[in-house]
Amino acid sequence: MLHLLTSRPTGLAALSRVVRLAPLAFGLLFWLSGCSEDGTIPNPFSPTKITVAQAGISPEGVQYDELNRQFLVSSRTKGQIGAVEDDGTYTLFADDSRLVSTIGLNLDVARHRLLAAVSDIGVNPTRTSPATVRKLAAVAIFNSDNGNLVNYVDLGALRPSLAHFANDIAVDADGNAYITDSLSPIIYKVDKQGKASVFLENAQLSGGAGFGLNGIVYHPGGYLLTAKSSDGTLYKVPLNNPESFTTVATSQSLVGADGLLLQNAQTLLVVSGSQSTVFRLNSSDSWASTQVTGTFATGATSPTTITRRLLTDAYVLYPYQATAPQFEIAKVRF
Repeated sequence: MLHLLTSRPTGLAALSRVVRLAPLAFGLLFWLSGCSEDGTIPNPFSPTKITVAQAGISPEGVQYDELNRQFLVSSRTKGQIGAVEDDGTYTLFADDSRLVSTIGLNLDVARHRLLAAVSDIGVNPTRTSPATVRKLAAVAIFNSDNGNLVNYVDLGALRPSLAHFANDIAVDADGNAYITDSLSPIIYKVDKQGKASVFLENAQLSGGAGFGLNGIVYHPGGYLLTAKSSDGTLYKVPLNNPESFTTVATSQSLVGADGLLLQNAQTLLVVSGSQSTVFRLNSSDSWASTQVTGTFATGATSPTTITRRLLTDAYVLYPYQATAPQFEIAKVRF
């Protein structure tokens, strides 16, 4: 037990100390009694749902900025990055004319960076062009403290003859970024200096006529976990030998898999847009296989991806349709 005092209080001082510590003890018991099945403690003070009355944003990616207490969201239809407060206030965080559609986001707190996948599927009328539609794949890197653009890395130029859609981003412990391409069977790598390369290219990763690779996360065990939307396949990709990637065995259909969130080393949350569900997966064998241990139904909200907040909570993004007058960010409850 931690001793908070070097001497024992007596009399009125002892009574005063008991009174002061009682609320703390009660609060601790309250939090422990609320532990969820996966061992996390839900935060009762974080909002259940945030409604953002901002039309035409069509957000795809979301990250929670703990330092500034705000969500950061991308935009398929405007390309800009927005900041969202708990009361639903939306403000512009970052923008650049090259941001046709921003998709997945990754907030690299240790390096004060916000990384955004940039693509073009023809839904931003002010920035799309024949030269970029289904051909653009890039990563925009911003200073996460002020929103200034510090680097823009072209990925599509690595395979100029292919179709491209840069989708989601994972960052490893050394600061290397890994980006999925949903229209080509590729995972790109961008090192800390901004040098881009093809990390993995394999026909098995293709989505055929549909979307291929989508969400991706870095696992501290030294590998990536990434999901294919078209058939729901979940892959484990070692960083030191990506060609030796394997399929994670599961009995649950993950068709429509989009954003991923690694809650801890054994727990992965998967958002399936087509199934309107967030699946909680657990693995006890280093992701050779996995089992579903919880589900959260989102309703007809077109859910895309998910982010962590305060270590214990997860929030899923509800974009609705591109013409919707609002979007929402909702706490996941299993």
